[in-house]
Amino acid sequence: MASHRRPKQPNRARVSVLTAMAAAAVALTSQAAHADPKPTVKDVKAKVDDLYKQVDKATDKYDGAKDQESKLQKDVGNLQDKVARGQADLNAMRDALGSMATAQYRTGGIDPSVQLFLSADPDTYLDKASTMDQVSSQQADQLRAIQSKQRELAQERLEAQGKMKDLADTRKELGEKKKQVQSKLADANKLLNSLTAQQRAQMQQEDQERANRSSERVALGKGVPASQRAAVAFAAAQTRLGDLYVYGSTGPNTFDCSGLMMWSYAQAGVSLPRTSQAQGTVGPHLSMSQLQIGDLVIMDGGSHVGMWAGNGQVLHAPHTGTVVKYEAVSDMTFDYGVRVG
Repeated sequence: MASHRRPKQPNRARVSVLTAMAAAAVALTSQAAHADPKPTVKDVKAKVDDLYKQVDKATDKYDGAKDQESKLQKDVGNLQDKVARGQADLNAMRDALGSMATAQYRTGGIDPSVQLFLSADPDTYLDKASTMDQVSSQQADQLRAIQSKQRELAQERLEAQGKMKDLADTRKELGEKKKQVQSKLADANKLLNSLTAQQRAQMQQEDQERANRSSERVALGKGVPASQRAAVAFAAAQTRLGDLYVYGSTGPNTFDCSGLMMWSYAQAGVSLPRTSQAQGTVGPHLSMSQLQIGDLVIMDGGSHVGMWAGNGQVLHAPHTGTVVKYEAVSDMTFDYGVRVG
């Protein structure tokens, strides 16, 4: 007679383990199916370009802080020289008063009014001396001059202290702006390093081909300079083609965007302000159709500047990792042109 045994029940612990393994396998499969694909060269380039635009904005603020630091340093130096000269003048005036006291002593004792001045607070001296009716006209003039010089010197010292505080604050701000630029550049480099060597070579080749096409178009273009000075500035800028971009640099061998404009126009005897934002205010604003060779081209919300080269091209220093070159304005965000007066 056949035996009818009940089938052996699976161990509960074994079931739990198998269930967990199955769930994990499903989860891994799902994650693999939904994992973000590796970024393409196009994706990385778009992100890097956006970071470089942010670098432009940070660099413009850095340039502004650096320019302010330079001006404040000059102001502080001038004020310190002024204070030193004022102190020398005050010492000479006191020496003259001392000579008067010496002469009076030799002839029978120091005039009480002079003695009072030498031993009391000069700011209250004249009031006290006038009540004594012991100040001669000559002595009163000398004492008033000393009192006035002391007050002037105190004011100059106060102004110098204020400028030195401004300088310290600006240097702190400069350090912060520099960190912002370096942080953005580090992010861009991190993205570029996520590409393979082959992908980076592809990106560089595409950039070079685009730059070559732009250079060829500029060579064929025949534009009219905005002025004689603009012609000289443009010719100067052309001599810097191929020079390396370095943020915060104004030449003669490395440049940032506004530094290149500043240096180029300086060769024509024109002094431009340091930042692209400020350079956008030096003359009337122009539409793209009004641009002539040598006009400034303000881009990317005022954070970038180049020079109009004609035939739809801008000569500029783009960003870190590039050189001074021509580039189609259609590849950038045009704001307005500026004719340098």
